[in-house]
Amino acid sequence: MFTAFRRVFVGGTKNFVRSGAVSVATVVIMTVTLMIIGFLMFLSALLTTTLSQIQDKVDVSVYFTTSAAEGDILNLKDKLTSMSAVTTVTYTSRDQALQDFRTRHANDQLTLNALNELGDNPLGASLAIKAKNPNQYQAIVNYISNDADLQSAGTSIIDHINYYENKSVIDRLTAAIQATEKGGLIVVIVFAIASIIIAIATVRLAIYSSRDEIAVMRLVGASNAYVRGPFLVAGIIAGVLSALLALIIFAPVTLYLGANYTTWLGGFNVFTYYTSNFMQVFAVLVGSGILLGGFASYLAVRRYLRA
Repeated sequence: MFTAFRRVFVGGTKNFVRSGAVSVATVVIMTVTLMIIGFLMFLSALLTTTLSQIQDKVDVSVYFTTSAAEGDILNLKDKLTSMSAVTTVTYTSRDQALQDFRTRHANDQLTLNALNELGDNPLGASLAIKAKNPNQYQAIVNYISNDADLQSAGTSIIDHINYYENKSVIDRLTAAIQATEKGGLIVVIVFAIASIIIAIATVRLAIYSSRDEIAVMRLVGASNAYVRGPFLVAGIIAGVLSALLALIIFAPVTLYLGANYTTWLGGFNVFTYYTSNFMQVFAVLVGSGILLGGFASYLAVRRYLRA
């Protein structure tokens, strides 16, 4: 078995080298294919980062009455923090709210004078809630509204929740995220299928030049597995070389994009992503190259084995 495997491997290597220009063309086409797959990975990461940044800017704030006890508010904060749908809950005390208000209106002396005339802090404490997913805000708001602990002498200590003011924005964001995820998946599938078809056609062209050799091997009684083996090896070699070439090309390309387009891409540095996720990109491209080269060779040889 080892001898047969060695012969198949040596035969596949010789086939790849002997094909010369056809092998080079195959590697070039498969390199372009794998680079498309790589760029789709970068695009997916960019979309994920962008959507995360947008989601991070959306929250729901719960504003409490000025008579609300701080203990009750912090108790609600602890409950919300323990919810799986909640990412963070930020507490702003009455004093902090007043200080922030004064800072925002530092150049509005009329407003500050009116505030000083009141003689007391008119602002209540608040909680800013960030959910893991925008479509979870409704459930969080319902939970808060039904919490019996927020009642004091039959009156709710909540002044208002700005969810309904932001609902249209949250709904549009949720719809945009869902559309982007579906659209991105469709783009990936379309480009992947187109790239695979082109690569398979190129490999079939390379094997077409060896059709007479396949016919001779069949005439002398070689098994289908023995005939197919060297071409599978040659296809896998082409796939691995294409993946390595794509990885080498990505280094200067991502470095250039990272140095010049990070701001334009909303802070997403392509080179940083490439280097920090190199093993993942390496595994995907090499694995795709092996599968693509082997699968394309299998299909191409199969045609002549059935003839």
